Amino acid sequence: MKQQNRFSAKTLALIGVATALVFVLTKFVSIPIPSAIGKTAIHVGNAMCLLSALLLGPVPGALAAGVGSALVDLTDPVWAAEFWITFINKAAMALVAGLCFQALKLKNKPLRVWLASLFGALTYCALYVVKNVLMGHFVRGFEWKVAVVETMTLKLPVTLVNAVIATVCASLLYLAMKPALTKAHVLE
Repeated sequence: MKQQNRFSAKTLALIGVATALVFVLTKFVSIPIPSAIGKTAIHVGNAMCLLSALLLGPVPGALAAGVGSALVDLTDPVWAAEFWITFINKAAMALVAGLCFQALKLKNKPLRVWLASLFGALTYCALYVVKNVLMGHFVRGFEWKVAVVETMTLKLPVTLVNAVIATVCASLLYLAMKPALTKAHVLE
């Protein structure tokens, strides 16, 4: 009989905890940034998205990042219609980080952690820029040039700050937590 790939009860529980942490850290641990084009904030939710991928692996981490972030959007009428885009973008960020972490065969494990986090964060930055340019053009009716300039000047700087925060926090937390979680048999 062929064995199916399924998550264990322990993995499902860890995905649930990580999802809740992504939600809380995105929704409640943030600094709103005033903007002429809508709501934006500096937050640590992306750090938990990356940390989920590093600790749980690419697919479980992507689920936690995507669901937790999409739930944040669903609690705010301004962003509710875009929850599915957020799910895809945040899941992609975590998936890339997790896959890079698995694929990078470096003797220097901290460097592997930092690079995987960075690649995941940069993936999200790229997806976020593309989303905002497309929304600017197709939803808000801006010419392409205006949509690009608006995104690059008003949205990209905050996104890059979030990427730096996420990369630093996720990497440091992983390096601090992984040995203890492995010793306690929470993670293998």
